[in-house]
Amino acid sequence: MTPHRLNRLFHPTSGRVLDVAVDHGFFGEPSFIRGIEDMAGTIRTLVDAAPDAIQLTAGQAPLLQSIPDRGKPALVLRADVANVYGNPLDEHLFSHHLPHAIEQAVRLDAVAVCANLMQIPGHPEIRDANIRSLMVLREQATRYGMPLMIEPLVMQDNVTAGGGYMVDGNIDRIVTLVRQAVELGADLIKADPSDDITAYGRVIEVAGDVPVLVRGGGRVDDRTLLERTRAVIAQGARGIVYGRNVVQHPDPRGITEALMAVLHHDASVEDALGLVRGDRA
Repeated sequence: MTPHRLNRLFHPTSGRVLDVAVDHGFFGEPSFIRGIEDMAGTIRTLVDAAPDAIQLTAGQAPLLQSIPDRGKPALVLRADVANVYGNPLDEHLFSHHLPHAIEQAVRLDAVAVCANLMQIPGHPEIRDANIRSLMVLREQATRYGMPLMIEPLVMQDNVTAGGGYMVDGNIDRIVTLVRQAVELGADLIKADPSDDITAYGRVIEVAGDVPVLVRGGGRVDDRTLLERTRAVIAQGARGIVYGRNVVQHPDPRGITEALMAVLHHDASVEDALGLVRGDRA
């Protein structure tokens, strides 16, 4: 891992990061592309909103990196693809990493790559595939000096959850999977929020020196999103990785500015909400 790449990811004053995830089209689920049908337009909007980073696939990353602006958001490159989010699930589940993901990340001038570590009830083969992928990616990432972001994802049983993509906010399960990600050599952790957000310090503790970035998950109202962001930051999280709560928002620029104000300037929820205007162009 090369620290100077992470210097382009984390804010120089706060030491925190807002990474907007726009890699959802990779997974082949119709609901995931709502709000990002026009990727060129989406990326232009996000660049104008100026988060710290944008998370993209190798197929879409050139849309960001071709923009001639040295101040644009940094690139985080998604390194794997799976079919575990459907309702109903496919009969055959898979998870694969891109065979040359790290070399692609270097060529695309990414600051990190992101790959999953999923725990799905009744499907240990997916976790097995993830671990095998992460071991390969870790070796390549070390060789090329590319930070590896591991995404521990504890999912509910598809039937119990009513089908589709449902995360499990059980703090004990999150902590256990985060620790496994650390043991596998993560340079960064991208983890779910817990149901009891006041207990999130346990995730920070078990991650040790590895920075924890908190996932956004499904859409929530602005106040809930900002309150949750303040709560995890107060407990030691180094940043957030939000996707649908930004790109499916009626005011992507406003909510980005609100999140950046909380992260980098310790703005209150009320002050941050004042930056969001649903009719903003």
